[in-house]
Amino acid sequence: MKPKIFFSYLLLGTIGVVALYPALWTILSSFRVGNSLFSDHFIPVEWTLDHYRDLFRARSTRQIPYANWYWNTLKVATFSMIIGTLIQLLTAYAFSRFRFKGRKQMLMMVLVLGMFPGFLSIMAVFIILNTLGLLDNTWALVLVYSAGAALGMFVAKGFFDTIPRSLEEAARMDGAGHMTIFIRIILPLSRPIITYISLTTFAGAWVDFIFARAILRTPENWTLAVGLWNLVDSYNSTEFTLFAAGCVLVAIPITALFMYTQRFLVDGLTAGASKG
Repeated sequence: MKPKIFFSYLLLGTIGVVALYPALWTILSSFRVGNSLFSDHFIPVEWTLDHYRDLFRARSTRQIPYANWYWNTLKVATFSMIIGTLIQLLTAYAFSRFRFKGRKQMLMMVLVLGMFPGFLSIMAVFIILNTLGLLDNTWALVLVYSAGAALGMFVAKGFFDTIPRSLEEAARMDGAGHMTIFIRIILPLSRPIITYISLTTFAGAWVDFIFARAILRTPENWTLAVGLWNLVDSYNSTEFTLFAAGCVLVAIPITALFMYTQRFLVDGLTAGASKG
């Protein structure tokens, strides 16, 4: 084996170990007896499911509303995915197919705004939601995530650019309007990019902590990210194994979705990047 190839495999193996070790440590810690962050053994000597049970049952010290956190997160992520995906697709289709005054300037503005982290606007978002009386409301998170969805439409625009315009021209000759063309021609051909946008929007809302922490106040309205952070923060990191169990349950649905739709994700990224 050539040295260049050997070092390439060595580098990939090192990156794989660095990436997988924390996740594997968290999974094994969720089955470990006790609540300590540190252990002398990587693989638990004694195994238990008590930490998973504690997430859904009342405890002597306090009850953890983990089921509420899970439902809140699922609700926010699902509705943000639906609304955000629709906004991104419509915005991308408009920029891809229509030529209007100020189009290039608007594209540049969206690109520049997308380069800034979303949390830079957290104070403005907080003031607006407070004025509207939407603080401590999970639907406020849906509004925040959906409102900024158009900033990520460039991949979808690149995908729409690859769809031949002859299909639309033929449909227009038959009397079809723009919305009919979009629904009956563009969307059926865009399954890879729809899958990509839907999953990335869902995952972003699923794991977000900054906006959820600023907007949600009462424990019953928290999402999983806020609830699990508060779990270890309140106990000064003495409930790490319980935290690990909660993290494992958080990762299961999103991991399953990404594994199931992996092929569509690759197709959406490659096709969208070809003319993006």
